[in-house]
Amino acid sequence: MTGPERKAVEAAPPRFHPRNRHQGEYDFDRLIAASPDLKPFVKPNAWQVMSIDFADPHAVLALNRALLLDQYGIRDWAIPDGYLCPPVPGRADYLHALADLLAEDNDGSIPTGDAIRLLDVGVGANVIYPLIGRREYGWSFVGAEIDVIALRNASCILASNPDLASGIMLRHQPDAGHVFFGIIHPDDRFDLTLCNPPFHASAADASAGSQRKWRNLGKGGASKPMLNFGGQANELHCPGGEAAFIRRMIMESHAFKGQVLWFTTLVSRADNLPAIYRHLRQAGARLVRTREMRQGQKQSRFVAWTFCDDSQRQAWRKVRREVRNRSK
Repeated sequence: MTGPERKAVEAAPPRFHPRNRHQGEYDFDRLIAASPDLKPFVKPNAWQVMSIDFADPHAVLALNRALLLDQYGIRDWAIPDGYLCPPVPGRADYLHALADLLAEDNDGSIPTGDAIRLLDVGVGANVIYPLIGRREYGWSFVGAEIDVIALRNASCILASNPDLASGIMLRHQPDAGHVFFGIIHPDDRFDLTLCNPPFHASAADASAGSQRKWRNLGKGGASKPMLNFGGQANELHCPGGEAAFIRRMIMESHAFKGQVLWFTTLVSRADNLPAIYRHLRQAGARLVRTREMRQGQKQSRFVAWTFCDDSQRQAWRKVRREVRNRSK
């Protein structure tokens, strides 16, 4: 196959990415030592194994705080009530897979350091991708967000982690109808964009999804489900859901084809892929990659596309190498 249909669809790995720090069971003794606030939430589950109640948003928040402090040295990580509390291991998997994508254009070696710039579309109050990506690979980030409260909280987290904040910039997206317009400036160059798009098409769909998740967590008898990972309206749903958001992203990406090497997005629903590939053909993408990922029982994937041919990608690599050499 040629053009956008030349896809590298990899089999879902049985565990996390090999470089993911979150392999195996959680070491709760170690996590509690790092963050004692986690201790009240750790109890034997139905199989008498020490765990937390993943239906409890406070427990999930405490676990995330402990993981980020213990594994990445991220201090004072907190989010406002009701905002998205991301599952840290899964977010790390996306970043490690993106590093592999960049390595394909770098003779198999992962490029690291400030010269590698990423744009996080929808950075959220948690600013999780820039924090982990900065710690793992030294990349620099621009985080875009429409929610000013989320941006304010992200700024507070960065202020508590100045060693990471030096390579992370936050930008406000003033128009919820756009993805890249209003964010990518004329002098910007990004090696990658990443995004975890809103999944649901409406608040009602999001509520129904919460009900299903609540039942799966064994809380079917509860009268009112809580989202254990939270999420504001703009984080959970948009008109047309994930498919419409990604379609808009693809259409806008063409306007910035000379400023971004790879555009990427998570895709939760596999049945959205045929339409995504069709939109990429229409937009003129030169190459498309699809990478399957699995975290426990959950399976996801991301789609990446570029408007650069082989020679243009090699030229991009040469420029980035010169920038890195000048910064040494």
